[in-house]
Amino acid sequence: MINLYSENQHLKAEIKISGSKSETNRLLILKAIFPDLIIKNKSDSDDSQVLIKALANKEKTIDIGHAGTAMRFLTAYFSFQNQEKILTGSERMQNRPIKILVEALQDLGANIQYQKKEGFPPLWIKNGKIIQNKIEIQADVSSQYISALILIGSAFPQGLEIILKGKVISKPYIEMTLALLTEIGISNRFQKNKIQIFPAENPINKTILVESDWSSASYFYSLAALSKTAEIRLSYFKENSIQGDKKVVDFYKYFGVETSFEENSILLRKKENPILPKNFKADLTDFPDLAQTLAVTCLGLKIPFKLSGLSTLRIKETDRLQALQTELSKFGAAIKIDKNTLLGKPPAVLKENIEISTYQDHRMAMAFAPLALKTSLKIKNPEVVSKSFPTFWEELKKCQLKSAVV
Repeated sequence: MINLYSENQHLKAEIKISGSKSETNRLLILKAIFPDLIIKNKSDSDDSQVLIKALANKEKTIDIGHAGTAMRFLTAYFSFQNQEKILTGSERMQNRPIKILVEALQDLGANIQYQKKEGFPPLWIKNGKIIQNKIEIQADVSSQYISALILIGSAFPQGLEIILKGKVISKPYIEMTLALLTEIGISNRFQKNKIQIFPAENPINKTILVESDWSSASYFYSLAALSKTAEIRLSYFKENSIQGDKKVVDFYKYFGVETSFEENSILLRKKENPILPKNFKADLTDFPDLAQTLAVTCLGLKIPFKLSGLSTLRIKETDRLQALQTELSKFGAAIKIDKNTLLGKPPAVLKENIEISTYQDHRMAMAFAPLALKTSLKIKNPEVVSKSFPTFWEELKKCQLKSAVV
């Protein structure tokens, strides 16, 4: 457990954030398909390391732990490789649904069987043979299912056409996958509810520089918002980013944080006593990974909030909606949730010396850490941050937050 507190409300720091986990994991699958692809500034997250090791693993059984992206992407990738694999994971992973993706892959010709409970890992994947190049899939459960299909479709001799059924959630992540295909030279089209991946016309031998992770940057936006004044430089970020969570730039303007784009970096500035909104509302259908960060920021600034579009949070590392209700309430906030929405009314005075449970969820630890600028708190199992941001606590110290292991 880490005890966090702050002796300085005026922040000035330079922070280095590693490559985007989302971009890196997509590129790792593409590199497995196109070996001449070169990836620079890869994420140093646990999730990316799990994927690297799994792709190199010659054993029949592969355990990916809590890495949900690895489970979805590897299920698709191994479905059409000339090898047999059993994909398993942690207890939580074995209760995270994957039936929609498995059925889509089976329709394409994959040979996949469930080892325990139907619709959930572990999966027994045998040699598959492509028999179709057109597939329909529900788009309102997980964008990672769709990205997994897009990635392997880049290797299909006839390409792949994907018809999306229902409301498309987390659309920026689908667009990120397609943008990476474009960057390495594979043509594609996304119109209305149809995605088309065309066969590669030339050898793929590009070098790709991965941008830093905007989801990881969000915690420093929260720090800036909760400070009296701040000047925090983050690298390496681009103004024309393909990551959906760049939306954090717009959201945090409401909390007095301005962003300046410089060469390969951004500068966050918070001036003293900005005019804050009386309440904050946001539809996070396309940006669900920002929910925890925004909820904690609103709590610290005592701004009532309504965050919607959060149905996917139920099937993450934990049930993030339930976890947020439990942990935010510890500070005295009145919190209501339903299957899609988080509604919060912060207290007039935040309770002190609160212990935050992290539920084996990296984002719970990192989202609550900036609240130490407003009240004393302890964070249990702080090592969970390694899933996406292994150096988080070291970088946080640069912002004058004090920490002690207790």
